[in-house]
Order: sequence, then C-alpha cells, then structure tokens
Amino acid sequence: MMKLNRRAMIALAAAATAAMTPALAQEATTEAAAPAVKDFSLGSADAKVKLVEYASFTCPHCANFHATVFPQLKKDYIDTGKVQFTLREVYFDRYGLWAALIARCGGDMKYFGIHDMLFDKQQEWAGSDNPQQVVENLKTIGRSAGLEDAAMDACLNDQANAEALIKQFQTNFEADGVEGTPTLFVNGTKHGNMSYEDLKAILDAELAK
Repeated sequence: MMKLNRRAMIALAAAATAAMTPALAQEATTEAAAPAVKDFSLGSADAKVKLVEYASFTCPHCANFHATVFPQLKKDYIDTGKVQFTLREVYFDRYGLWAALIARCGGDMKYFGIHDMLFDKQQEWAGSDNPQQVVENLKTIGRSAGLEDAAMDACLNDQANAEALIKQFQTNFEADGVEGTPTLFVNGTKHGNMSYEDLKAILDAELAK
C-alpha cells in the first residue's frame, strides 16, 4: 500500500498550477465558480453492496489490484448487479493528477476504458522523469481511446477543474480516514489492500445480510 504523504499533498494543492502541463500552461483565471466534481461508478446503482476504492493512477499496488483482483470482481459482482463500484482518485503527485484529468476528459463513456489503460501501462507512461514526456505518454493513451488532442489540451489546462479535484480529494480522504492506497470501503467499512479471495468473502457476507 502506498502511504499518503500529507506534506507532499499540501504542496500539490498549494501549487495547483502544477496541474497544468508545463508545455501548455496558460494564464488561468480565478473568477469562475469551482466546477462540480463527480466520482465515476460501474454497476447498478441499486446494488446491495457499494464498494469504493481509493486509488492513485501512479500507485504500483493499485495497478496490481487492478490486474489481479479487479477483473474477477467486475465479472462476478459488478457486471451481475451485485456490487456498485466507485473509484475515488488519490493524487500523490502531478503525474497522477494529469492521468485523472485525461481519464475524466473522456466522460462517462470512456472513463473506465482509460482507467484500465492507465493501470495496465502504468510503468510505460509514468516511468519518465521528463514531465513533457509523461504528458505525451498520457495523450497517446487518450488518443487510443478516441480523444482528440485539442480536447486533451483543454482538459489538462483546466486549472479550475484541477483545483476542484484536489480539494475534493482532500475532503474525502480526511473524512474517510484514508492513509494509503488502495483503500477499500465495503458498505462504508474500511479495508486495506487484499486478495480477490479475501474480498470475495467480505462481499458475500454483505450480500447474505
């Protein structure tokens, strides 16, 4: 599990202009009202079990959870209407924030498809020390999902949205007592990272109530 570094997170929030790509940063205005921020979900809203995952797109443990647990979870519980899954993004660094901006750029129709690619290719797109290269790597993923460059540039340079994302992230993680990623909440009860077998036992117990 990756631990949240409060000092780094505060620095990220204080330097919200870091959400804007270094190659594309433009003068931002602060007069507009903060945009609404939504969480993205999969599965039936009427599902008996609500599963919330706090995850960062740059967290290796989250990528491992995505590779080893999420596919079976989706097949057995989400796609069958038993569980509604919601992802809450955690921003350890600006790379993770930029990745979230690209994922969100696709809206409801593309979010989880981009989410899958970000975790599957995490070492490839996030492995560079050059921020501009990371931006180009993320845009390559976006293009493979059908996003246009102009749309991605607009999403990456939307400082108001980036600030709103950071603010909501801080509010949520403090309210829920999140200390690292991945952190799971099953019907409001907090759990750490776990195997599919352990998660299955918890989900089945909730479904049996």
